[in-house]
Amino acid sequence: MKKKFPLFLLLVFFIASQTIFSQEKKPKVVLVLSGGGAKGIAHIPLLQKLDSLHIVPDLIVGNSMGSIIGGLYAMGYSGDSIEKITKSIDWDKILGGGQSLKTVSVEEKREYDRYLAGIGIKDGKPNSLSSILNDQNLREYLSELTYPVYNVKDFDKLPIPFRAMATDLVEGKEVILSKGSLAFAMRASMSLPAVFNPMNYEKTVLVDGGVMNNFPTDIAKQMGADIIIGSDVGGGMEPIEKLNNFATVLMQTSMFPSNIKNPANRALCDILVDHLPNLRFSTADFAESDEIYKDGKIAAEQNLPALIALAEKLKGHPQRTHELPKMPNEFIIDTIVYKNISKENIPLVMARTNIKTHTKCTTKDLIAGINRAMGTNLFSQITYTYFITDQDKLGIALTGFEYAKNQVNASLHYDTYRGVGLILNYTARNVLAESSRLVFTGDLAEQPKVRINFQKNFGKNKDWWWGSELYGAFLSQEIFIDGSSVDNMLYNAFEFNNEINRNLNSLKSYVGFGFNYHFTNVNPKYDTDYNNNFFNINNYNFNDSEINLHYSYNDMDKVFFATNGTILKTNISRSLFTNANISFSDPTLTSISSATNGYTKFGFSVEKRALLKKKITAMIGFDSYFIFQDKLKNDQASFSDYGYASKYFIGGIIPSSGSSRLSFPGLNEDELNATQFMGIRLGAQINAMGKIYLTPHFNAATVGFGNFNEYIDNVFSPKGNWDENLETSLVMSGGAAISYQSILGPIHFDTSWINNIGKVRLFFSVGFSFNP
Repeated sequence: MKKKFPLFLLLVFFIASQTIFSQEKKPKVVLVLSGGGAKGIAHIPLLQKLDSLHIVPDLIVGNSMGSIIGGLYAMGYSGDSIEKITKSIDWDKILGGGQSLKTVSVEEKREYDRYLAGIGIKDGKPNSLSSILNDQNLREYLSELTYPVYNVKDFDKLPIPFRAMATDLVEGKEVILSKGSLAFAMRASMSLPAVFNPMNYEKTVLVDGGVMNNFPTDIAKQMGADIIIGSDVGGGMEPIEKLNNFATVLMQTSMFPSNIKNPANRALCDILVDHLPNLRFSTADFAESDEIYKDGKIAAEQNLPALIALAEKLKGHPQRTHELPKMPNEFIIDTIVYKNISKENIPLVMARTNIKTHTKCTTKDLIAGINRAMGTNLFSQITYTYFITDQDKLGIALTGFEYAKNQVNASLHYDTYRGVGLILNYTARNVLAESSRLVFTGDLAEQPKVRINFQKNFGKNKDWWWGSELYGAFLSQEIFIDGSSVDNMLYNAFEFNNEINRNLNSLKSYVGFGFNYHFTNVNPKYDTDYNNNFFNINNYNFNDSEINLHYSYNDMDKVFFATNGTILKTNISRSLFTNANISFSDPTLTSISSATNGYTKFGFSVEKRALLKKKITAMIGFDSYFIFQDKLKNDQASFSDYGYASKYFIGGIIPSSGSSRLSFPGLNEDELNATQFMGIRLGAQINAMGKIYLTPHFNAATVGFGNFNEYIDNVFSPKGNWDENLETSLVMSGGAAISYQSILGPIHFDTSWINNIGKVRLFFSVGFSFNP
C-alpha cells in the first residue's frame, strides 16, 4: 500500500495538470473608441450591447470624444447610464465657452462679455493664447463625473484599465496617458487645436490625440490585445463634398497624420463597428446628439452576431467586475492648497469660493464656489484636484490660470444713431491697489465717448467695494427740446460718479450710497451769426450734483439674448446744487444764469424673463421714474423750463451710456426729454433657428414734462401728444426685431411703429455697443 499511494498521487497530479494546461487561456479583449466630436455619441449603443452580453473588456483605449465615453465606461458607468448623461447634458453650456452671467460677480457684470477680442500684456508683450471655446464648464463637469474615482491615480486600477491618447505639441509625438487625474486625461485627449486650449503636462503641452492617432488600435495591439473591438466614428479623410463648413475643414486640416494611418488601424480590428456609412451629422453637431445615438445603433446591431460569438467564447472565463465605485456624496476637506494664484488675489478667491476645511462639502459645492471665483473675471480657468495628505486625509488643490494684469480689448460697432466706431479698452487689475480694477474705455467714432473707472474691493470677505468713474460724451446730434428738433448741435456731457457699495449676494445684488456731479454743454455746431438754429440757442450749460441711495439685482443668465432671470434697479437721489447758464443769439431773449429749484429723483425698473418653451422666452418689464421738484423761489430759474440736462432722456433700441437714459423702441435716441415716466414693456424672444432670434415687442408709457402733481393727476388719462412736450401724454410703440448672435457681436434689425408720428421707424446695429 505504501508503494501504491505515491503512484496514486502522481496519477491525480498528472490528470489535474493536463486539465489546467488544456484549458484555453482567456484572450485579452481591448475596446478601442475613436475620436469624432459629437459623432462619438454613436459609441454608446456598442457599450450597451457589451453590457447585455456580459462582455467586459480587459482594456479600453480612447481618443478625444472616445476617451470621454471610454473613460466613463472604464470607471464603472454602464452604457445605459452614459446614454442618460449625454441626453441630460446642456451642450451649449458645456461647450459654449463662457460661464453664465448668473455666476459673474455683481461688480463685474457691467464689463463681462462686452468685447470682441482681447489680449493680455506681460512685460510689454502679448501673452494670451485664445481658443474658440472656453473649457471651464467642461472641466468642471468631467471632475464631477469622475469624483467616484478621484483617489485612483493609476488607470490600471480602474474597474477596467484605461488609456487616453494625446499628442505632444512640442515634439509632435503620441502620448499615452495611463496615470494621474482621469478627468485631466479625458480633457487633454480632446484638446482640438484652436478649438480648445492645449493642456499643460509635465514639461510640455498636450493637444487632441486625433492629431496623430485618432483610432489607436495599433496601441491596443502593442499592449497585448488578442481581440480588438473597434468603434470608429472618425473614418479618415472627408470627401470634397463634405468640406463645406468651418468645423469639418478644421478637423481635416489638424488630423492629416492620423487620417492617413486610419485604414491600417481599421484592419487590425477583429470586430470593426464602422459607423461612417450611417452617420448623418458632423463633428460639431452636438445639438443632434439624440439622432447621432440612433445612428450608432445601426452598426452596433449589424455586429451583434460577432459580439454574441465573442460572448460564447468568453464563457467560463472570469470577467472583471464592472461597476461604479461607491463613494459618499459628502466629504470633509482637511487641507486647501492654492496654486498659481497671485498673493493679491488669494483673499478674494478665498472669499468668493467660501470653501471651508473640516466642514462637509459636495462636488456641487466645490463647483459653485469655483464659479463664484471665476465670476471675478480674474481667471481664464480654475481647476481643482483631490489629493491625500500625509495624515491620510482629503485635500483639495485649486489651480488658477490668471489673466494678465494688463489687458487690451477691442470691438467694432455700427448703429443707425451713432454710425461706425471702434471701442478700445484697457483693463488693469491689482496695479494701483490689491483687489482693484482700473478701466479705460474709449469709443473712437464720429461721436466719441470715453469712460475711466476705478474699483476696489475691501473688507474681510471682499464684499464692500468703492467705485469712481469719469464719463465724457462728445456728440454731434439731433437735439430734441420741447418736442422740436434742433439739428447740428454739439452735445458735450461730463459725469463724475462715486459710490460705495455692499454686496448682499456676491453674484446677484448690492446696495450702496453715491455722490455724482454732472456737467452738460450744448451749443450750435455752426456760428449763429451765419446759421441760426430754431431756438436761437447760442450756448446752454447745466451743472448739478446729487447724492443717492441705490439697490441693484441681476441674475440674468446671459448678457445678450437672456432666457431666464430678473434685473431690478432702484435709486433715490437728492440734488445738492444746480446751475443753469443759457445765452441766446436773439437779443430780445433774456439770458439765464441762475440756480434752479432743487429736486428729488426716484427711479425703479424691473425686467423679468422666463422660458415658456424650449425656444420661447417671455419678457415683461415695468419702469417708473419721477422728479419731485422743490417750490420755486424768486431768485431761481425753473427746473421744468431749464433743467433739460438733468431730466430723463428717453428713446433708442439699445441701452445708451450716461445716467438717466431709458430705451424705448420707436423713439430716436434721446428724442423724449421728460420729468416723469411710467411704463410697461412686453415681448417674446423666439429662437427661430440656430443663433437667429425674432422678438415682437410692445411698449406703452405715460410721460410728464412738469412737476409730479400735474403728472399724477392725469397719469391714467393722458391728454397731450408726447411730441409737443406740454401735457401728460401717452407714448406707445409696437414692432419686432430680428437678431443674430454673430462672432462680431449681436446684430439687430428693428421695425417699430410709434404713435403721434404715425409711421414705422427702422433701426440697425451690429457689434458691441459702448458700455452703458
